[in-house]
Amino acid sequence: MPDTAAFCPICGCGMRPSTRAQGMVGVLPEKLAGALSYFILPALLFLLVEPYKSNRFVRFHSFQCIGMSLAAVVIGAILRISGVVLFIIPVLGPLLVSLVSMVVSLAFLILWIVLIVKALQGEMFKIPLVGDFAEHQTLS
Repeated sequence: MPDTAAFCPICGCGMRPSTRAQGMVGVLPEKLAGALSYFILPALLFLLVEPYKSNRFVRFHSFQCIGMSLAAVVIGAILRISGVVLFIIPVLGPLLVSLVSMVVSLAFLILWIVLIVKALQGEMFKIPLVGDFAEHQTLS
């Protein structure tokens, strides 16, 4: 079997080893520190305090949390502005604004929970655009 094979020809399992977080960072396990990074205050603290800011796993999740929060704020502002415009339509406007706001809020909540679970599993799960930015920040 060639060394560049991505999947096993017999069982179909992935051949590339996945790196998972293990060990301790400061007083916290690395996985727990990564999961706590998805709360804003610990994310900012982890980027400033020494044992955590030098750990690539914790920095990645902290930057991804900050990027996701900024994206949520921008999308929320866009929804507010479009909501003001749609409120001109008598009945359908407020209903449409409420429905879209609930769907977007639910999507961000589900994404946030998935990211916390992936961090607890020790994976560096990247979301589009924001994950690339977070990964770039951990390299520098």
